[in-house]
Amino acid sequence: MVLKLYLDLMSQPSRALYILFKSAKCDFEKKLVDLRKGEHFTDEFTAINRLQKVPVIEHDGFILTESVAIIKYLSRENLIPDVLYPKESKLQARVDEFFEWQHLGLRLHCAMFFRVKILDPTFTGKAPDAKILLGYEKRMISALETFEKHWLHNGTQFVAGDTITVADLLAACELEQPRAAGYEPADNFKGISTWWKKVREHFNPYYDEAHVVINKVTEKNKLAAKL
Repeated sequence: MVLKLYLDLMSQPSRALYILFKSAKCDFEKKLVDLRKGEHFTDEFTAINRLQKVPVIEHDGFILTESVAIIKYLSRENLIPDVLYPKESKLQARVDEFFEWQHLGLRLHCAMFFRVKILDPTFTGKAPDAKILLGYEKRMISALETFEKHWLHNGTQFVAGDTITVADLLAACELEQPRAAGYEPADNFKGISTWWKKVREHFNPYYDEAHVVINKVTEKNKLAAKL
């Protein structure tokens, strides 16, 4: 059975799926799609994903988009371990609960801060408006506060219980975007710092492998900020 993963490692959910696939020892073919070069807008890729986004999987000719849908499909196909996406109803519901919240509760604000501070200026050559950027930063910090208070300080060690699941992996990958934009969540939130270290350690060496590109961006932006 052939499993292909179309991804760009600058994409948070792409990194999460890559780490998941590697951790689960999935036999898959990595298909890189360079978003910065606009490869997702080509006719070739549009034929694979009409939405022109990554990640996407192709499994024996079956094409599926959206990271959460992909995770649930892989679980039903028994391609990822139950411990990461539980089949037991209540445990799975806890993971799904975070999935439902994180798109607008965490991902949106972390991604938009990165976009406004780093991506837009890169493509337009114009510095971000300081007042607008501050607004995005405040909303991101509020999201991080909510994440720490209601998902990490909830009487369990991890997002959905006392064992690491894909919920933790998705959240950890989202928090790398603010880092790349010069805001370090671990320096400002002790609970996030402690939890994040555990997630990295659990998924290494694949976590670090998936973040080589974004870490280079982070270091480059740190140097630029000092100039």
